[in-house]
Amino acid sequence: MESPVYIKIHNQIKRDIEAGIWKVGDRIPSERALSGQFGVSRMTLRQALQTLVDEGILERRIGAGTYVTRQKVQEKMSGTTSFSEIMRSQGKFPSSQTISYRTLSPSLSEQERLQLSETDKVVRMERIRLADRVPISFEVTTIPAYLVKDFSRAEVTDSFYATMAQKGHYEIGHAKQTVTATLASENIADYLNIKRGDAILRLRQITYLKDGRPFEYVRTQYAGERFEFYLEK
Repeated sequence: MESPVYIKIHNQIKRDIEAGIWKVGDRIPSERALSGQFGVSRMTLRQALQTLVDEGILERRIGAGTYVTRQKVQEKMSGTTSFSEIMRSQGKFPSSQTISYRTLSPSLSEQERLQLSETDKVVRMERIRLADRVPISFEVTTIPAYLVKDFSRAEVTDSFYATMAQKGHYEIGHAKQTVTATLASENIADYLNIKRGDAILRLRQITYLKDGRPFEYVRTQYAGERFEFYLEK
């Protein structure tokens, strides 16, 4: 399946940033200007920009525009515990609502993080994660298609880590995680039943198998009032 138009725009903007057309701290052109440049609707252009924001490549500043993000101070976090395990450990019932589940070509960011080529395919799924039926987070997960070709959609969306370990006989290793703060967009606010502009914790995670292969790239946005991270040192 050919990549959606917004992914192609995402790829081109990322290439332009890597080529130095826009440098760290630069404000990129307005949505109107970019939608005209790419010949797409504002909605499609906004979807491409939001994907880059979710990946930490761009950042929105209220009333000021969209900028190439500055490097953030990073803190190590450890563990690869699944959302379901975290919720159950706190006495809550975990569930998910799948928004989309598609097999398609990876974006440039997905290729880099999952060590794939442009001819490889990925499964990309969007889910709302809930605890006791209360929405906690909106999650976009990308997985190399070859790893899950023998799994059903339900096995991937409902209990991915357990399926990988029990049915796929894969050993899950470590994860690299980055957490930043942002504000809820209109779409995220609708998904999480919060107000636009409410505090959001954004997690980006790459999870690896024991043999070192990255098998999962996740972009998660948590309702700030319902979730917190903590570190043990």
